Amino acid sequence: MNRKGKLYFRYGTMGSAKTALLLTQAYNFEERGMRYVCLKPIIDTRENRNVIRSRLGIERECEWIYNDTNLYELAQHLFEQNMSVIDWFLVDEAQFLTSEQVDQLARIVDDFGSNVICYGLRTDFKSHLFEGSRRLFEVADSIDEIKSTCNCGRKTIINARIDSNGDFVEEGAQVEIGGDDRYIAVCRKCWRNKRIEQSTRISLPFAEFKTHK
Repeated sequence: MNRKGKLYFRYGTMGSAKTALLLTQAYNFEERGMRYVCLKPIIDTRENRNVIRSRLGIERECEWIYNDTNLYELAQHLFEQNMSVIDWFLVDEAQFLTSEQVDQLARIVDDFGSNVICYGLRTDFKSHLFEGSRRLFEVADSIDEIKSTCNCGRKTIINARIDSNGDFVEEGAQVEIGGDDRYIAVCRKCWRNKRIEQSTRISLPFAEFKTHK
C-alpha cells in the first residue's frame, strides 16, 4: 500500500482547548470532503450520547471506545461500511486508551496508511503518566504540546485535582471524571507551593497543641 499515514499525539493540560482543536480539525476535513471518524473512550461519561463536545458548545458524533475494543478491528469494520479506507481518525481523551489500543492505532497507520491524531492529557493529578499517554510518547510519529498558561504566567503542566475548598487532592483513584469543579491546570511551581502551604496548614495545629500542653 502506497498511502503513508502518521500517528500523532497532541497533548496538553485540562482547559488547553484540546477538544476544540479536534472538532475544528473535523470541521476542516468535512469542508474538504475528506473521510474521517471521531473516537472517544467510554470512560468519559459526562455525555449521555456518543458525541465529542467542547466547552465552546460545538460537537461531533463519535464512536465509543470500550476498554476491550480492538481498534484495528473497528477500523476494518468502518472501512467495510464506507467501502473505502478512512483518511483520518481523531481520538479524544486518548490518555484513557490501553497500551494495546495505542498499538492497534499504530497498526492502522502502518497497514492502511490512515492518519491518526490522538488528543489527551499527559499526566494525572499526581503528575504521573497515564497508560495511553505513555505508550503514545513511545510510538507516535509526531508529538506536539498544546500549551496553556497558569495564573502566575508560567506554562501549565499539572492537572491538579481539587476539593470543595479549592485545596489540592493528593490521594485517590487515577481516573475521576470532572470539570472545573474538580480540576485546575497549574504550573509545577504553583503545584509544589500549594502542596507545601497545605502541609504546613495541617501540621500547624498539632505543633501549637504540643507548645501549649
